[in-house]
This record gives sequence, C-alpha cells and structure tokens, in this order.
Amino acid sequence: MSTPHSPIPPLEVRERAACMCEAGSACSTFAPGHALHLIQTRLASATPTEWIDAIVEATDPDAGTIVVRGIVDANAVLLWSGAGAAGALDIGAPVALHGRYHVLAVGTRWFNVLRDA
Repeated sequence: MSTPHSPIPPLEVRERAACMCEAGSACSTFAPGHALHLIQTRLASATPTEWIDAIVEATDPDAGTIVVRGIVDANAVLLWSGAGAAGALDIGAPVALHGRYHVLAVGTRWFNVLRDA
C-alpha cells in the first residue's frame, strides 16, 4: 500500500524583483532597457538593414530617457535605458536604432533600450 502524495506548495512571491540599476548599480537583467546581452548584439549585427539612422533631440539622464528623431521618416521615438545611455549622449548627436532587437548605437557603444509604444 502506498501513501498519498503530498506536494510541497510553491513559495509565494511577496515583492516585485527590482533590477540593480534602480539602486544605482549595474543592470542585473537583460530585459529591454537594461543590460545588453551578447546574443542581442549578434542578432543586431546580423541584420544590418534594420538599423534606423537618427539624431538625438532630448535626453534626461536622471530619468534615463532619450528622444531620437529618424532621419528618413522624421518620426520621434522615446527610449529608456537604465544602463546610462542618456548620460552618454549629446543633443544633436547621430545615433542608430535597431527596432527589432532594442539596440541603440552611439558611436562604438551599444545600449539596450526600451522603446515607448
């Protein structure tokens, strides 16, 4: 005779996990707007026709927000980066945005960005 199986109940999550960039440290997640993942850089590099050339219109380093305007379509795009992209940009600087893989290229530096819908 066997005894009935008594599964262990799952632990409850009591708080939302927070990335370390919210506390001023390096990003601890690869979600859009946080740390740039190696695979993300490889995929963006492998699809060069999907880059959009843009000019920086505004930055707010305290909030981590960036506004860029596409050169071809002239659409403004609001971006957020917890990895410090807003502090690395000057207004009027040329950048490239990869929409599919959430990458903002600033010269040789690449940042993972969250595009505001």
